[in-house]
Amino acid sequence: MKNLGNILLAVSLLCFCSCTDPEDVLWNPDWGVIEEPADKPGNPDQGENPDQGQTPDQGENPDDSGQPEPEKVGKARFVWIDAAANFQDYADSKDNINADMARLKETGFTGVVVEVRPTTAGVLFNSDIEKPLTKVDAWVPGGYVWLQRKQNFDYLQAFIDAGKNVGLDVYAAINTMVGGKECPYGLGSDGPLFDGSISREWASVVNTQDGLVSSMDMGAGTKFLNPANDEVVEYLLGILEDLAAYDVKGIILDRCRYDDNDLKSDFSDASRKKFEEYIGKKVTNWPDDIFTPGQSSLENYVTEMQRSWMTFRAKVIHDFIEKASDRVHSVNPDIRFGAYVGAWYSSYYYSGVNWASPSYNAKNAYSWATAEYNQYGYADHCDIMLIGAYASTKSIYGNSEWTMQGFCKRAQNIFAGDVPFVGGPDIGNSTGFENGGQGHLMPDIVDACINASTEGMFFFDLCHIKMYDYWADIKKAFDQYLATL
Repeated sequence: MKNLGNILLAVSLLCFCSCTDPEDVLWNPDWGVIEEPADKPGNPDQGENPDQGQTPDQGENPDDSGQPEPEKVGKARFVWIDAAANFQDYADSKDNINADMARLKETGFTGVVVEVRPTTAGVLFNSDIEKPLTKVDAWVPGGYVWLQRKQNFDYLQAFIDAGKNVGLDVYAAINTMVGGKECPYGLGSDGPLFDGSISREWASVVNTQDGLVSSMDMGAGTKFLNPANDEVVEYLLGILEDLAAYDVKGIILDRCRYDDNDLKSDFSDASRKKFEEYIGKKVTNWPDDIFTPGQSSLENYVTEMQRSWMTFRAKVIHDFIEKASDRVHSVNPDIRFGAYVGAWYSSYYYSGVNWASPSYNAKNAYSWATAEYNQYGYADHCDIMLIGAYASTKSIYGNSEWTMQGFCKRAQNIFAGDVPFVGGPDIGNSTGFENGGQGHLMPDIVDACINASTEGMFFFDLCHIKMYDYWADIKKAFDQYLATL
């Protein structure tokens, strides 16, 4: 378990960002790639420019036409807007939303991914299923507090309206398998798992050294829901159905995974029943026949039962993604549905997720995969994917994992053309980004990510751009990219 004090200090320094902190990554080099994917070109074909070689009808000199040159669009350029990290700026101010959306457009962004359900749960849009979000926990000057929302305007709709005004695509993101949060320092708790809106039995059950324990009884932290619980699935599908009624370009699922990055969840009765159905036999000693109490990683010898367990978890998430995609598209077939995932595929099985194309056979590359693992790759159920290419400032270019460019190149092979994707850096939390001063790297970062990703790139998070004043640096990087088109 992470040191709580260090986390809070990091949060205070990093604009309180809560979405997919790279420190959550647990990478076991013992289970690295056996077979390197085929190298992909760093700059995918972007098609011919229809304006090249064409002469306007008005005069021999194009400059005499009197018409402005058409705007170069290029690939997508998104920024993620974390709900908690930006709560102080936007929760009570449409003016701030409008001003920053205009500045994002001027900087060269083409869209935003605005988070409307943080890790505490509670929503920032109209829903018949879940209560509105009225507060978030944050470390601010003066201490650790609840930030209370005073206004009740439709937060998501305000971003949609602002996006239309300036010409930015608006995607809505939710933290998916979360149900509330127990806060440190005696601040208390919040979320549907705590206020009685949903059953405590929906929370994940963790395989600890002291036995199976509900995550509700494990102290401070975000409380995850059990993806294998049918009631959880229906609850979340209802929230997504409400969200799909909005005029957004797309919906992105974050934290659509198991709660631990270290294989300790979920070992509830619901999971046991479904796992036994999956393997076609009873598990005599639960969970010892799979993992010993408190086991958080694979040992040198991976058992067939463990491989089956990891494939089962991937199936659970795959099945939810399939249902979620169908539910969203039943409301609006034109909405782009997708997910955010960490790009570190070689160890992402820890989270119970196979974000690959089903045509990508992980067993050919990784010793932990079964022959059936590829069946539960869910990329073909998505219209867009965001991958966190969260490498350090010293690892921008390359072909391997843990370089920004390498993360994106490898994703091309893993997605196998099933879904377009954007990859991008965390410019506030990863090694080397913590204290700002990295604006000079933005041209290389944009070049590495946007040209190795099929649809474009994204930055996490807007709070970091504002905190470290990266506006001019990112505009320069985007301008240099557009000049190459």
